[in-house]
Amino acid sequence: MIKRTLYFGSAAYLKVRQNQLLVSFPADSGKATRQVPLEDVGLLVLDHQQITISQATLAAFIAQNAAVLCCDSRHMPAGLILPFGTNHTFTEKLRHQLAASVPLRKNLWQQTIKAKIQNQAAVLSSYGIDVQNMVRWAGKVKSGDPDNFEGRAAANYWQKLLALQQGATVRHRLAEPPNNLLNYGYAVLRAIVARSLVASGMLPAVGIHHSNKYNAFCLADDVMEPYRPIVDKLVMGLLKHFDADAIAQLTPEVKQALLVIPTLDVVIDNERSPLMVGMQRTTASLMQCFEGTKRKILYPVV
Repeated sequence: MIKRTLYFGSAAYLKVRQNQLLVSFPADSGKATRQVPLEDVGLLVLDHQQITISQATLAAFIAQNAAVLCCDSRHMPAGLILPFGTNHTFTEKLRHQLAASVPLRKNLWQQTIKAKIQNQAAVLSSYGIDVQNMVRWAGKVKSGDPDNFEGRAAANYWQKLLALQQGATVRHRLAEPPNNLLNYGYAVLRAIVARSLVASGMLPAVGIHHSNKYNAFCLADDVMEPYRPIVDKLVMGLLKHFDADAIAQLTPEVKQALLVIPTLDVVIDNERSPLMVGMQRTTASLMQCFEGTKRKILYPVV
């Protein structure tokens, strides 16, 4: 079952009663109390400084394998709360992840970058852009990507993709729009990946390629790479539906449009499913690679 994403961008009081999330609002808001079954929620986004939520409510979400994404005063995702007890063989699976050999990690990174470049090429191709170089680079990626085809492909990809619209000419998180939309979309995607990783018995901090002592989500950043083009395509579509001011300010309406990411259709192994469901297939296959029962990660095809 596809889980719901709940977004709160105004003052609210969240509590739990009989496995239901009860949402009430300040008296002057004119909003009625609402309730949602806890089991239906996969991601909770808290995007207001006057949201009150109890520890019991957070614990209830964790018990339901839901992730909680907290935003800062600038309304950008700043923190993530994840469950760690949902997989009953967590310790055993964690040993497999930590024992993964260097050749295995390099092979997994090769698969990841090849899938990412192929999906980037598919996005460009959907706009009628020539992708011969991208396809060639994807086929030449070696174990560990020592020739940095990821970097070459990224430079080519962003130059051509951003040329389709006025505004930013480079992809950088601090650059002008639509980089702000990409940042927000990637943060939502990262939360989905991290949730699926822990559900599959892995630590998001221990990556197959990314390695940074200040980054608690190295593995999530690895696994999300082939999924990024899906977010890119969504963002490019939103640029046609919102005016420049809404894009620049990242209005609540724009954020709501980005929060459809968990429900976007993805195709994995010729099977179509919502992204959140597909992500669980991806992380489960990664765990099987660590355990030695599979050799291939199941990534989506754009």
